Amino acid sequence: MLKTWQLQKAKNKFSQVVDEAQRSGPQIITRRGAKAAVILSFEDYRRIMAPHKKLSTFFQESPLAQSDLDLERDKSPMREPMTL
Repeated sequence: MLKTWQLQKAKNKFSQVVDEAQRSGPQIITRRGAKAAVILSFEDYRRIMAPHKKLSTFFQESPLAQSDLDLERDKSPMREPMTL
């Protein structure tokens, strides 16, 4: 769960803020009532910054890529619209 810390309190309890980020997830820091920054665990940061694959590469590397899936588009006519 995201917890919000006022900047001054976050400065005074920085170790606790970091511990919470590692244990519970990102911690929001506010300045004068407005969201100003986020403290993340290194693991969360690494996951966010990891290079993203193209969607086509994802499907090509999928274990299902070599399976016998029928990916042919259905060419039957569309259904008639329903009147309610």
